Amino acid sequence: MAALVRPDDPETLGAARAAIDRVDAALATLLERRAALAGRIQRLKPVGGFRGRDMERERRLVAAMARRAPSLGAGLLAPIMNAVIEAGLRLSEERRDGEERR
Repeated sequence: MAALVRPDDPETLGAARAAIDRVDAALATLLERRAALAGRIQRLKPVGGFRGRDMERERRLVAAMARRAPSLGAGLLAPIMNAVIEAGLRLSEERRDGEERR
């Protein structure tokens, strides 16, 4: 992870794209892990799925991320995290529905 977050200033288009590919690969791995954890949370919550969303927690999450990514800020991070959260909720519902059909 450290290699992905240290400053990098690629000199060529190819090097810049290779750097983005490395970050994208790490993002995919992290998103998979986040989705698994979100699924666990859905099983632990008394009210799961979209009805059980905690919008205040989501706002705090975005604010905390904005402090780590100030050039993006909360305004750009909010729709990204909304998409990530909703993807995790949809996956959790699909898995739950699949288990109920068995």
